[in-house]
Amino acid sequence: MRSRGRAFASRPNNSKGRADLNVVMDCTPLLVRSAGVKTYLYHLYENLKQQQGDRIRPFPPFRSLSTLDLEHNATRGFSAKAAVALALGANYLPLPLLNPFGWGADLFHTSNLIRNPPRNVRLTSTIHDLTCWITPELHHRTNIDLDRQFAERVLRKADRLIAVSEASRQDAVRVLGLDPARIEAVHHGVDNRFFHAHPEQAWAKFSLHTYILSVGTVEPRKNLGRLLDAFESLPGEMRAEFPLVIAGPIGWEKPGLVARLKSTAHVRYLGYVDDADLPSLTAGATVFAYPSLYEGFGFPVAQAMACGVPVVTSNVSSLPEVLGEGGVLVDPRSETEIANALSRLLTSASERTRLGEAGRARAAQCFRWERCARETWSFFERACA
Repeated sequence: MRSRGRAFASRPNNSKGRADLNVVMDCTPLLVRSAGVKTYLYHLYENLKQQQGDRIRPFPPFRSLSTLDLEHNATRGFSAKAAVALALGANYLPLPLLNPFGWGADLFHTSNLIRNPPRNVRLTSTIHDLTCWITPELHHRTNIDLDRQFAERVLRKADRLIAVSEASRQDAVRVLGLDPARIEAVHHGVDNRFFHAHPEQAWAKFSLHTYILSVGTVEPRKNLGRLLDAFESLPGEMRAEFPLVIAGPIGWEKPGLVARLKSTAHVRYLGYVDDADLPSLTAGATVFAYPSLYEGFGFPVAQAMACGVPVVTSNVSSLPEVLGEGGVLVDPRSETEIANALSRLLTSASERTRLGEAGRARAAQCFRWERCARETWSFFERACA
């Protein structure tokens, strides 16, 4: 299949330079329930708007952002139901329904919820991960089919693509056979509140003090079953002193996992934690555990690093790239390695301090939304050059 870039090769260059480049950003995930993609779009759009003003405008055309809420509409001035109807109509009707939103724009940056983007404007998109190809056993068939459809209709046709990590970029080249010259890696940022979080707020609200924390949707990819096995193998007095706290909504689970979360001694399942409480909850942790089987980036790891909390995470996918020297890498399929890493950090305050400081320094240098927005805008300029 020809790339969208080749299709545009015979068109005149309509780029007007940085001074008057106009970009439409598809923000449809902001109006529906979503997690990582929603967090990414919220902060990226917010920072692009601050830096570029009216040169960036949203689709659907909402008025402004409200507070980030992963469960509900995070915008003002546009109905979530109307956004879903518009996206479904565009995706399933054989008509270019979104072409009017490309008028007057140099580029349309689409999300993974749009399968039939405007055809009258240059197209870019973001590759978040290749998990449905690399670990299909961890996903519903519907999600796999939708991701493959998105790859065929958008990723293969886009002029250029952003990958949220170098690992995801290489996965896209290797798995999908995409041209590496069309893909640039731009790391996510971390909300500034994580750099300035006060753990006392979470300690008081959740009646916690010393604890191991894991954050993420309850689904097989997050590997919570093995984390529980590793935790239960720790000495009883250690588990009593450092209970395991799990925060995250229920996505889809292997039978019995949620029941186990709620019944295992010294394990506390908080469910979905409001975005306003997450920084202090993260900052209050003694150790952050995230043995995921695959991540395109891994927001919770970067957030814990920004809080100065040492991390135990997996030695696969993008996680070593994000972590740097901010924690301990383990084989996520080894309960023994996970348990040994937890024990090592829980018994050494000096090691926790050293790794926490290293992680915080890396997050401050590499994972800022202001930087992500600047690099993304430069990417838009190159896509239109």
